[in-house]
Amino acid sequence: MNKQTIQITAIVSVTTLILVLHLLLPQWGSYYFVLSELYYLPLVLGVLRFDFKGAFATYIFVSAAYVVGAWATASPQPTGRVLHLVFSGLVVLLVGILVDRLKKRHRQTEQERYFSGIGQVATVIVHDLKNPLISIQGFARRIQEGKGDTALAALTITKSAQVMQRIVNDVLEFARPVRLNPKKDDLRQSIQRACETCWTKAEEKGIKLIVTLPPETILSNIDSYQMERALINLIDNSVDASCHGGEVNVTATSDKNKMTITIKDYGEGMEQETLDNLFTLTYTTKNEGTGFGVPISKKIIEAHDGAIRISSKKHFGTEVLIDLPLTSING
Repeated sequence: MNKQTIQITAIVSVTTLILVLHLLLPQWGSYYFVLSELYYLPLVLGVLRFDFKGAFATYIFVSAAYVVGAWATASPQPTGRVLHLVFSGLVVLLVGILVDRLKKRHRQTEQERYFSGIGQVATVIVHDLKNPLISIQGFARRIQEGKGDTALAALTITKSAQVMQRIVNDVLEFARPVRLNPKKDDLRQSIQRACETCWTKAEEKGIKLIVTLPPETILSNIDSYQMERALINLIDNSVDASCHGGEVNVTATSDKNKMTITIKDYGEGMEQETLDNLFTLTYTTKNEGTGFGVPISKKIIEAHDGAIRISSKKHFGTEVLIDLPLTSING
């Protein structure tokens, strides 16, 4: 049973209940107006849930029930019945107009947000593609003019093309929903492999990457490849944010229901504005990579029914907390 069917059933059921009360309790006398007012409940529900056509259909149905109940009990007087029908019709009309305006405003807001998102993505793509394009154009011109080291120019063009390819792949990855291929695996192994991928870069920067994992096996249904991608993005960010001689701590703790992974660095930290926009698409200020890393990691973690929280303070570093369920996930 879909949502609309449930709503229609609710309106019919409430209206029928009120009609039954009218027919069974004619002795209410002067308190009859209480039952009459109850008819506004299904009317308002119909207006709020449906468009004008649905609201009008609800009005006809509820009014028919009211007429049956009113005439069967001979109360109130005909003038009162007509006034009730007129007033209930006005309520439907006025509330319908207000609801229609609100829905139009909501659709307009959603459309503006959609186009704003497209513009934001376009800004990210243009910004990130600009530098490799400049490199390709510059070195291609030098080759054409016979200047400089041809081999170096070709290498630079190749690397710039690879950067552009990575940007395109990230855009496509972010645009489509995450598809998981989950199987029962040890979460500790995914964390360990992600850290091993980042160790070389950490060593080159003179940063200690300290990993602390539980001794016991932690099994969960995960897509190891996707999970490692998410962790690598986040650990790599922490390494980039750290100064020479600093350290990045990756720890994991678990209880019966979940594992919590903590990635902590002691770098410069982030200002509140940067932190507030961390999960939205923004161009990166890093020398390498794109601005899609953290948003993609968030999508992967949430696809595993997990949650990610990031706290940061300027000059005091950044801490990433990832909660992953140890129960099976859908898909």
